[in-house]
Amino acid sequence: MVPQNLCQLCKCLFLSKLKLNSVNVAGLARRIHSSSQKLSDSESQEQTVQKCESEELPQNTENSDSGRLHIPVMLEEVVNCLSPQPGQCFLDMTFGAGGHTAALLERARDITVYALDRDPTAHSMAQQLAAAYPNQLQPLLGRFSQSEALLISSGVEPGTLDGVLLDAGCSSMQLDTPERGFSLQKDGPLDMRMDRDRCPGMATAADVVNALDRRALAAVLSAYGEERHARRIASAIVQARSIYPITSTRQLASIVAGAFPASALYARKDLLQRPVHVATKTFQGLRIFVNDELHELLIGLKTAEKFLRPGGRLVALSFHSLEDRIIKRFLHGIDMTEKHNLGSKQKIRQALKNASKGEDTQGSPCGKSNSKWISIHKKVLTPQAKDIQTNPRGRSAKLRAAIKL
Repeated sequence: MVPQNLCQLCKCLFLSKLKLNSVNVAGLARRIHSSSQKLSDSESQEQTVQKCESEELPQNTENSDSGRLHIPVMLEEVVNCLSPQPGQCFLDMTFGAGGHTAALLERARDITVYALDRDPTAHSMAQQLAAAYPNQLQPLLGRFSQSEALLISSGVEPGTLDGVLLDAGCSSMQLDTPERGFSLQKDGPLDMRMDRDRCPGMATAADVVNALDRRALAAVLSAYGEERHARRIASAIVQARSIYPITSTRQLASIVAGAFPASALYARKDLLQRPVHVATKTFQGLRIFVNDELHELLIGLKTAEKFLRPGGRLVALSFHSLEDRIIKRFLHGIDMTEKHNLGSKQKIRQALKNASKGEDTQGSPCGKSNSKWISIHKKVLTPQAKDIQTNPRGRSAKLRAAIKL
């Protein structure tokens, strides 16, 4: 049986991580499905099943650029927005392969960069780069939610940073490493933890798909993957795991594909009109849920605001609408719980509701508070055509930059 603490962990994860989304948690069932015993009792059966599933999935172009060196997204725009000057101090909250940090160090002399990343592999790369920039680059290992403590322990006081870069989402290094379990095109253990084994108690994607019930799974896929067919996919997952535990990426991709007719396998298109596997949004939803990415993003933005000096610059890169919505609302001072895309009548009702509560609607209409930021650009920046051709994975990037008032 699944250990009791794992069951409790999955329950707590599910209840806490949906707070940033408009999902009615109260109506969801909270039964936890046990699968560890099945895993230990049916190893030979699983090997047989995996042989049946070992046929190659049709290849799409989503990972055609895998294996090449990591290319920083919108590098020129990021550096220009941060506008590093000699002697300034910056925080790169998602070091990754270090492309943005290296560009900052090359642009201006005698600057200091604190390089944060939750991935131990990225942290090791930051340590290697630090050897080339002694006393200028300080690697930090941790999540956004740990960044405040890490900065203070490193001697950084709130209100002293000149610039902060926050690059949300998954890195190419993680996608291109099969044993990390992020890519549906490469078979590997269904893991998806950005922290790897640094946090032993953290649930993996396999724990989630084998533990949450159908309604809870559907809610996760709908809220985090923005998957229209979340119920159908959740039902297929529950049905499959009743026969054998789901433990690999290819296994899950095959189960999701089996819930649709063959013609729908690559019917979806990306922004470049390239075919996208039908399980892509399922993998996105599970990854965001497992790593608590949206909650971490909001904490990261708040930490950036706290440690930036007045006049300091924040540059935030996002790669899907959930991330961009949080960043946009934060920079505009909009309450995260307020519904987006309100109609005119709804805005009037909201304003009347605020007025009845005695709130100051003149200074902050429709639930909007006074922003503490001024945007550097009037509109969100997106990659140029030449950048997309060089780095297709960055095609959906959106860059928002602002100066702290």
